[in-house]
Amino acid sequence: MRQIENGLLSSVEQKNQYSTAKAKGSQMRMLAAGLMLVLSMQSLIIAARPNIVWIVIEDASPHIGCYGETAIKTPAIDTLAGDGILFTQAFVTAPVCSASRSAMVSGMYQMTLGSHNHRSQVANGKGGTTAPYFDSYKVPKRIKLLPELFRDAGYYVTNKSKTDYNFIPNSELYHGREWNGANPDQPIFAQFQLKGGKRRTAASHVDLDKLELPPYYADHPIIRSDWASYLESWVLTDNDVAKILADLRQAGRLENTAIFLWTDHGISHLRGKQFLYEEGIHVPLIVRLPAEIHEKTGTQSGTQRNDIIEHIDIAATSLSIAGLPVPDYVQGQDFFSPTHKPRQHLFVGRDRCDETVDIIRGIRDDHFKYIRNFMSHVPHTQPSQYKDGKEIMQTMRTLHSEGKLNQVQAKPFAERRPPEELYDLQNDPHELHNLATSSDHENRLRTMRGILYDRMKSERDMGLVPEPILEDIGRQAGSKHDAFRDSGHPDQTHRRDQTQRLIDTITAGEQNKASTLLEFAKSEDPSTRYWAAVWLGVNKVTQGRQALQSLVTDKTPAVRVAAAQALVRLGDDAQLQVIVDHINDPNLLVGMYALRAIEELGDRGKRFSTDIAAAQESKYEFSRRIAKRLTRKWSGQ
Repeated sequence: MRQIENGLLSSVEQKNQYSTAKAKGSQMRMLAAGLMLVLSMQSLIIAARPNIVWIVIEDASPHIGCYGETAIKTPAIDTLAGDGILFTQAFVTAPVCSASRSAMVSGMYQMTLGSHNHRSQVANGKGGTTAPYFDSYKVPKRIKLLPELFRDAGYYVTNKSKTDYNFIPNSELYHGREWNGANPDQPIFAQFQLKGGKRRTAASHVDLDKLELPPYYADHPIIRSDWASYLESWVLTDNDVAKILADLRQAGRLENTAIFLWTDHGISHLRGKQFLYEEGIHVPLIVRLPAEIHEKTGTQSGTQRNDIIEHIDIAATSLSIAGLPVPDYVQGQDFFSPTHKPRQHLFVGRDRCDETVDIIRGIRDDHFKYIRNFMSHVPHTQPSQYKDGKEIMQTMRTLHSEGKLNQVQAKPFAERRPPEELYDLQNDPHELHNLATSSDHENRLRTMRGILYDRMKSERDMGLVPEPILEDIGRQAGSKHDAFRDSGHPDQTHRRDQTQRLIDTITAGEQNKASTLLEFAKSEDPSTRYWAAVWLGVNKVTQGRQALQSLVTDKTPAVRVAAAQALVRLGDDAQLQVIVDHINDPNLLVGMYALRAIEELGDRGKRFSTDIAAAQESKYEFSRRIAKRLTRKWSGQ
């Protein structure tokens, strides 16, 4: 009986288990089907997203057919413009490659992110420093760069083949160099980096006699020949663009691809690259959109836009076209958005370029440009291994020394610059006539100055903080950006106040207000003490000796260097030893500033030539450059 009962129970249990298994199997099939549906829908969504292609060209201004250049033909780019939208007032926010590219790939102003100094915040190569600072060079984790945002959205992300960023990314940004590694139904975000104006070695077919040089350059055979080679580089670039478009067409991707073409800054020349004149910051921008995007944005191909565009806007616009949210830290604007409000002003800046320290800010509207030279005590043509190595620069220097340049052409070689420049771009497109001292333009000057200062504060521009000091601020805060980020912390109010105070300190120096500088020399802020020391020395304020003697023992190394240099300017050559003692400071930027201070003092440092020659082996590339230049000079090479 027990056996029968057990058998019956076993039979019932088997049926229950069978039913349960059948139900579970059904549930699994339903789940699998649902998962397949979700994956299928995600695949369709990904496949429906447009491809995004960036064609970024180096060292070139808008000297192409569709922008009115007649000396060369650029059919591929002209056709792209005819099929797309041409922007007449597009600008970069930095006139040098690494700062421009750092802003480009983050969608943020370089002076907000802390990537404003050219070749900075890297672990090795040009600008590489030492390990204690590396963590602070990493992009703050709350910030995702454009490649990361596209990669996380399922895009195949490539770069062929230049980064040159002033930060250390938190992840591997790119899948590779070639976009054709993507699955056929996978959207791509592909960057092409073209050599552009750096290809000035090709034989030119341009008629030299028909070239029209800007009036601020000498009409000399070397200058004329170089300009022809530069124009020829656009012809070569046009061939590269044609190949990119042909490959996309052959792969069946072209019609679903949004293409952005622009340059990382203007032509590399005396007034171009690295400076805020139109030649340095005005760039071409052409955007070709898929038909579906035209319908969504209400735009049309074959049209022209004349509103001001900053190149960081390309980041926000690319994300929006792809249907991706634009993070709140992105400062660029979607210029195809139905709610887009055209920018009233361009905000632009130049900072240290290699071993050449400078701080320039600018604001520009449709009619006028205001430039603020925060280091007006040094010339436009400071020593620069990069620029001085160019034949065109050497030619201009020679012509200047021979007295063969006119007043306009000789202006960059003046020992000092005006603190402010104001140009009427509609009536003076070459920016030849500075209106900053014109009584007829006092109100405009005051207004644009105020707009610039407000932007510097609102965008949390950290550029006036001397770089050696900023290095340590970033290290302590985790990153330079975090040190200045508007987080509601009391320190952030301090930072905004600091920006205005640094402006006031530099302005007091320019106006030779000794008593004001002496008050600023007592500030608790090392950056303020630094600029006070600089200007007490530049102005040779004799009553500043006691304050400077105190600052020579300041707790901040950069302040000690600035104070010692100021005292040398006042005749106390014994302070040279203080500067030399800082050449090997653990903060490598301090060492570079020390060498730069020695170079600015002329031949006074020659008696320390052995110490300076040893700095040719410095760990820091830009310290080596200054040391080599001084060693060659003093050895008669």
